[in-house]
Amino acid sequence: MKLKQDIKVAVDAVVFGYESKGKLSVLLIKRGVEPYKDEWALPGGLVLNEESLEEAVFRELKEETGVKIDYLEQLYTFGTPKRDPRNRVISVSYFGLVKPNYFNIKADTDAADVKWYRLKDMPKLAFDHQDILKAAHQRLQSKLSYEPIGFNLLNDEFPFSDLEHLYMTILEQDIDRRNFRKKMLSFGIIEETEKIERIGSGRPAKLFRFNTKKFNELSNSKFHFEIKLA
Repeated sequence: MKLKQDIKVAVDAVVFGYESKGKLSVLLIKRGVEPYKDEWALPGGLVLNEESLEEAVFRELKEETGVKIDYLEQLYTFGTPKRDPRNRVISVSYFGLVKPNYFNIKADTDAADVKWYRLKDMPKLAFDHQDILKAAHQRLQSKLSYEPIGFNLLNDEFPFSDLEHLYMTILEQDIDRRNFRKKMLSFGIIEETEKIERIGSGRPAKLFRFNTKKFNELSNSKFHFEIKLA
């Protein structure tokens, strides 16, 4: 039997942006070409013949949004027939979590615009990008149980409540804060400083910092953190 195969390979990137006090956003582009012209989508595009998947996703991000990210994690492969009306396209998706204010975003190539959208206020997305975003968010939530998060998202020194807000924002649920604090401190990845933060008339809060060595050790080893919800 003669094999007939005409499949193209693409990459798509789900870049989550976190800002303190409960703001989780996603980097989107407005498509400047058909199909789905003037609709919002995830950054991405076809892989060139000479590229690896990783090279392609970093190039597409840079070209369409102006964003250069050091690390993205491979998420899942989406290959439903007719997911792209032009061709049979398989997309290898990636995701990452960054601080939006680290980047100056700028639309280029076939992107007409680029914008950070709050996860709670997402527009309708082109192609099957809503499914990709959903899978990425679920992976990010599950990631909290097997890898420590926050080193590159919080200030060098921060009140413990900032770390709590980060986890609750990603989970979209309240946590048992007493249990969370006890477990997090037991891992040794954060340490108390002698500094205190005073905000308004509220109670002064002690500041913490990450123990870089311990954080990296746990990031590269078996880490299990069962988060108790409130």
